[in-house]
Amino acid sequence: MSEMQLVPLPLAGLFSLEHRRHADARGQFSRLFCEGSLSAFGRPFHVRQINHSCTAERGSVRGLHYQTAAQLEAKLITCLHGEVWDVAVDLNPDSATFLHWHAEHLVAGDGRSLLIPAGFAHGFQALSDDAQLLYLHSADYTPEHEAGLSVHDPRLAIQWPLPVKNLSARDESHSFLTPSFAGVRV
Repeated sequence: MSEMQLVPLPLAGLFSLEHRRHADARGQFSRLFCEGSLSAFGRPFHVRQINHSCTAERGSVRGLHYQTAAQLEAKLITCLHGEVWDVAVDLNPDSATFLHWHAEHLVAGDGRSLLIPAGFAHGFQALSDDAQLLYLHSADYTPEHEAGLSVHDPRLAIQWPLPVKNLSARDESHSFLTPSFAGVRV
């Protein structure tokens, strides 16, 4: 296996990124990101921003966040500590999987990341206390382009593994999808 391998997931453009781990008596090493490798896989990803989130309490949910068409972003998500249930929702109206969601269980040290393409919403639920994620973004965050979906939206019917708790005021304020929701054109 090369240093990384892309594994397609059920939603168009969504991938699990498996990192090759090198281990010896000292511990282990793995490459979490390589722009050249992703470009060689046909998934160019230029990092514009790197964020680190720490979620203190198991069951807490962050999301579902996305940026509107003027500032679309792809994300590469890696769990650094603990474990999360990471959710991506396809918002591309031209996709066969429009408004479908997929979740991956990410565990610190498992050698996997989630590569979320532009035009998707993203959120996660902490499955452990002190869950920490590293986010690589392909675009700068701009508040005027920020948007979100309700984690409780019946149209999405996301099956959260634990009762949802500790939503931020912003995440709690996201409305349910309306029949006129046009998605995000990529």
